[in-house]
Amino acid sequence: MGTQTRRAVYPGSFDPPTMGHLDIIQRAAQLFDELIVAVAVNAQKRPLFSLEERVEMLRECCAHLPNVRIAALEGLLARFAQQVGACAIVRGLRAVSDFEYEFQMATMNRQLAPEVDTCFLMTHQQYAFLSSSIVKEVARLGGAVDNLVPPNVARKLAERFALQRQEA
Repeated sequence: MGTQTRRAVYPGSFDPPTMGHLDIIQRAAQLFDELIVAVAVNAQKRPLFSLEERVEMLRECCAHLPNVRIAALEGLLARFAQQVGACAIVRGLRAVSDFEYEFQMATMNRQLAPEVDTCFLMTHQQYAFLSSSIVKEVARLGGAVDNLVPPNVARKLAERFALQRQEA
């Protein structure tokens, strides 16, 4: 009997991916045999980057991590986790304020997929303030985001906002 692969899913909109996201990805990749970073479509949000762009940015960011795979996620996370044979869903926590929402989501996912656990990882202290929304606002206003996002993401942000300024 072979050993079972311990697979986890780390979902998010990743619009754009930040150093905080990368911190969680790298640490989760050490905890599990395989990590699937699931780039979600959120109908409530108007993303700056398309699903394809976000998937591609993450593929570049995670190219050095052999056990990390990037996938698009549409529909229920619990169902996706079951389909890929995941034993866990990984979620990052920045502050206590994240916990209440994450607790509700974990409880609902447990109802939908009792065999899939939720694993919370605390974001590294230096990224505790970081969110994709903050990064987008700083980049939109012309501020430096080099220490907030991976280099490929910083380039994409600069290109996107330069294009928007030209169109305005």
